[in-house]
Amino acid sequence: MTWEELLSLKRFGDTNKRLRKEQDETRLGFEVDYDRIIFSSEFRSLQDKTQVVPLSKTDFTHTRLTHSLEVSVVGRSLGRSVGKKILEKHPHLQSDLGYQANDFGAILAAAALSHDIGNPPFGHSGEKAIGEYFISGQGQNYKAELTAKEYEDLCSFEGNANGFKILTQSREGREGGLRLSYATLGAFTKYPKESLPKKPTPHIADKKYGVFQSETDEFIAVAEELGLTNRSETDISYSRHPLAFLVEAADDICYTIIDFEDGINLGLIQEEFALEYLIKLVKDSINSEKYYQLTNTHDRISYLRALAIGRLINEAVEIFMDNEAAILSGDFGSSLLDKSKYDAQINDIIKISIDNIYQSTEVVDKEIAGYEIIKTLLDTYINAVNNCYNNTASNYDKLILKGFPETIKMDQDSLYDRLISVSHYVSLLSDSQAILSFKKIKGFSI
Repeated sequence: MTWEELLSLKRFGDTNKRLRKEQDETRLGFEVDYDRIIFSSEFRSLQDKTQVVPLSKTDFTHTRLTHSLEVSVVGRSLGRSVGKKILEKHPHLQSDLGYQANDFGAILAAAALSHDIGNPPFGHSGEKAIGEYFISGQGQNYKAELTAKEYEDLCSFEGNANGFKILTQSREGREGGLRLSYATLGAFTKYPKESLPKKPTPHIADKKYGVFQSETDEFIAVAEELGLTNRSETDISYSRHPLAFLVEAADDICYTIIDFEDGINLGLIQEEFALEYLIKLVKDSINSEKYYQLTNTHDRISYLRALAIGRLINEAVEIFMDNEAAILSGDFGSSLLDKSKYDAQINDIIKISIDNIYQSTEVVDKEIAGYEIIKTLLDTYINAVNNCYNNTASNYDKLILKGFPETIKMDQDSLYDRLISVSHYVSLLSDSQAILSFKKIKGFSI
């Protein structure tokens, strides 16, 4: 892979090549990507989607929106730092083609901003709830009518693939979705493969998948434009865009440190215990005099959090540059932070977060409710759509369908397209919208 191709400014529908030297410096194409994402309705709905504690009304906890904004900020810093070093190492990118260090930051900021845009309501349990419906619920009845890959898309419903669908899906008046630059779409795609074969190798790019069967044409077009290395002769599987490693690192840094901070502020993790873990990570850079002047938990944690994020940003940049050649050849097979000298401290923090936050009673109770809500919505909507297609819709089905937006096509001949469209529609609901829809179906809102 080469940086010349990887930094492509091309967008869906372009007939002429976009050159970096011809860009308007007041509003670069990569910066337009950020604007289009942040003004999209799909991004705005993240303000009411779970990050750590489902349905929490506590001021301290992060939603998917605040988390995404923070990941974007970290991503921009990572991109600018790496961009500066890349241009020093490959000066022709700047002298001949016009790329600047801030271009890398803009790509990373946009890709990181959208990294969770495809997540369903109720966090990762929402993904699992959709999958469970097709594995063991009424959805399993459709297995015989689907290809193996189509069925796997539904059984392993993946927020990353759903995000690519949101960013690229054409509909009337919005051809090409948000029409982002292919460089940003490449950086967004952490798992550049289809759902099967499942985890064919231990390579980080094979951990999950990043494209539904419904978007394979768009995905291949992006991969070929960027010059991503094809990793399979029989299936859709490519090497990662190098900047996807930095998007992943930005996310890893934020959820490791900031979810931990949420747990402290919620009282799920004792302050003394938490300070010990964070101090292990940043002990070499603490200003003791300044630290001991801080008189409350919030200020002490904020200070340590800022140091920890800064430390991990520098570490990720160093690891990326040390392994740039292997990353460009597709031979680098782990996340950047897996190679960090602070790996033990990071894993200690993640372990206590799992034990005290992710598996807390409040989280588990709300996830149980989320499963029932999503199962009910899928069952009701899929039955209504299929009955409508088969001209057997009841009056109840017709009432249900009246609440659907016009963007949901109910007359698709392909069963897979109907099932993935309904699953996609449910995934776009915020936590509150999903609960309200559930109550309507159950007759609780009368």
